[in-house]
Amino acid sequence: MACWLYEGMLMFGVVFISGYLFSTLTQTRHALDNRHMQQAFLFVVFGIYFTWFWAKGQTLAMKTWHIRVVDRHGAALTQARALLRYTLSWLWFLPPLAVGGLYGLPGGELAVIVIGWVAIWATLSRFHPQRQFLHDALAGTRLVHHKPAEPPKRRKFWHP
Repeated sequence: MACWLYEGMLMFGVVFISGYLFSTLTQTRHALDNRHMQQAFLFVVFGIYFTWFWAKGQTLAMKTWHIRVVDRHGAALTQARALLRYTLSWLWFLPPLAVGGLYGLPGGELAVIVIGWVAIWATLSRFHPQRQFLHDALAGTRLVHHKPAEPPKRRKFWHP
């Protein structure tokens, strides 16, 4: 979960740059103008970001915490499997957001529901035989500990 929180901080930068790009290209002057189009744009940008890095094995946050995403057999993900994992990872947020939209809940209540859902979703991984999140089990992926190899030590030469 610490990696997930770090990833969220990194995504703030991605959202900022993407939002600026979108607003500039569409000449959007007010934050609520083109809101749905901007959300769709960000969905695609996030998809490109995560699919690209997961197919390489790790995002920056995953490198920091020595986590790697692999398929069931321990091999690197294909672009298609990484895209499937990205799509299924929205199960973390879509159900509470759908409920919030359906009932027109205000932001504070929606935040409580989202946080509660994420806590329940994370806790459910404890009951999976390999302790996987449901989206990983459905996508045929898993997270593994990956400590990079130590670089070879250089010999020091002394000059008199």
